[in-house]
Amino acid sequence: MMQEDILLEVKNLKTHFITSKGTAKAVDGLDFVLKKGETLGIVGESGCGKSITSLSILRLIPSPPGKIVDGQILLHGKDLVTMSDQEIRKIRGNQISMIFQEPMTSLNPVIPVGEQIAEALRLHQKLSRKQAWERAVEMIRLVGIPAPEKRAKQEPYQLSGGMRQRVMIAMALACTPEVLIADEPTTALDVTIQAQILELMKDLQRKIGMGIIFITHDLGVVAEMCDQVAVMYAGQIVEYQTTANLFKTPLHPYTQGLIGSLPKLYEDQEELQIIEGTVPSPYDYPTGCRFADRCPFVQDLCRNQQPEIIHIEDSQQVRCWKYTDQWQAELVKEEVVL
Repeated sequence: MMQEDILLEVKNLKTHFITSKGTAKAVDGLDFVLKKGETLGIVGESGCGKSITSLSILRLIPSPPGKIVDGQILLHGKDLVTMSDQEIRKIRGNQISMIFQEPMTSLNPVIPVGEQIAEALRLHQKLSRKQAWERAVEMIRLVGIPAPEKRAKQEPYQLSGGMRQRVMIAMALACTPEVLIADEPTTALDVTIQAQILELMKDLQRKIGMGIIFITHDLGVVAEMCDQVAVMYAGQIVEYQTTANLFKTPLHPYTQGLIGSLPKLYEDQEELQIIEGTVPSPYDYPTGCRFADRCPFVQDLCRNQQPEIIHIEDSQQVRCWKYTDQWQAELVKEEVVL
């Protein structure tokens, strides 16, 4: 991988929340890379740490109780973790932007949407009030909202859910960021609007070459949007490979369960596959593999020792004892006992 292709590199990121109940390890040792023009999908069920990862990158973790306790977030080699608040404000919304999950809580309810987009442009691009307004209207037109001059003067409550989400995208893209973080950007939108927004993001990515971190629990969207996929479980990445490989040969038992739970278009299925059990509490992770209690292949080794990420091939990484010599030795031992 050429170093100049790398936009963002996350190394051993740990974000913990210190509360009266104890320490919740929401993100616990994350490593991934985002290249120019690439879309990286981060998938996993609710509570696995996807959104906390995105907020950590933007340094938006509420402190207290949250804190980045370890790791690096490198943008062109510069560590965002060690930057001052003033330095990170220059990057946030400018070089790195984010589309938040719920536009109604992310937009100011009493300021016209065009003014909210223009404010970011005046702050980061140093445009005049008139130039910023014209650019804001242009962005509203670009995201496919009809009558943009009229809509720019309206407040969020006067727009539909789909329009508000498009305004969020317009705001995130106004300063042509190098990195766009999209946190469940199509949740609660109808399928037609969802398809249009995904197409719009791909089109804009082609035009300006930005890297996208796409956070979702929808594997259908992952197949449509992403080049690489990181599967998260209990604050860690358990599998990391290309989208094509992930759907063709999922390696981790958790990924296999996620894909197995999808309905198949050309197969008769009376029941969908389920993953038994629940995600462990971030306050009290087990000693060994965090998926051990739900895994159909579990051995004693899995319960006693936490697996490290194993590199199967260049584009295939998995956190699972099943792909090690130790696991094979455990199997042989068990067979001998039987």
